[in-house]
Amino acid sequence: MLNVDTPAGTIAVTVTRKRVRNLNLRVRGDGSVVASIPLHTSAARAQAFLGRRASWIAQHVLRHREQAELERDTAHAPSTIPLWGELVSSEKAFGSALPSESAAAEAEDLVAELYRQEVKRALPAVAEHLEHQMGVHASRWQVRAMKTRWGSCTPRTRAIRINARLAAYPPSCLEFVVAHELCHLMEPSHNQRFHTLLDIYCPENRAIASLLKKPARAAARPQA
Repeated sequence: MLNVDTPAGTIAVTVTRKRVRNLNLRVRGDGSVVASIPLHTSAARAQAFLGRRASWIAQHVLRHREQAELERDTAHAPSTIPLWGELVSSEKAFGSALPSESAAAEAEDLVAELYRQEVKRALPAVAEHLEHQMGVHASRWQVRAMKTRWGSCTPRTRAIRINARLAAYPPSCLEFVVAHELCHLMEPSHNQRFHTLLDIYCPENRAIASLLKKPARAAARPQA
């Protein structure tokens, strides 16, 4: 067992030596983190590997915690949901309160569709503003439900996809992801040029990226 300091705090990692060639890392369904390392790999090398992957570990562990929290909260329909960085009542979000007997799956589907519609509504104005500011244009924008990415793009076709779950976070998060993907149309890799461009067009990108590593409810504030 090794501990790794991550943006989500210190996380324990179960390390097992196996007949493998590379160091491998995964998060189990119960949220625990396990690493498989070659038989003769030193503990120091394993610790260094975990340190390099600290952000990845934090992101996936937090996502698991958020999902577990959502499953607990939606054993019946939630009374509040995170929407654009605020905890709002389901009555305000949907126009009427969800029936208290609504099943978890039904509530999740309703929230997912709400998020999709909210991002579809907000995206055109954000994209138009940033495209004009940055002097680069996508050929197509899509809103999708994605589990592991907040956005993605195909530089060859200039198509950009945005995660619908961004509607749970403050509007600055949507702006950050749009700017991030537009930067990839100018620089496909995450090299120094890419980060320089992102710093220009989204100066707060590091703080926003850290915010997106938190569960949506933890990032939201109660509505006044």
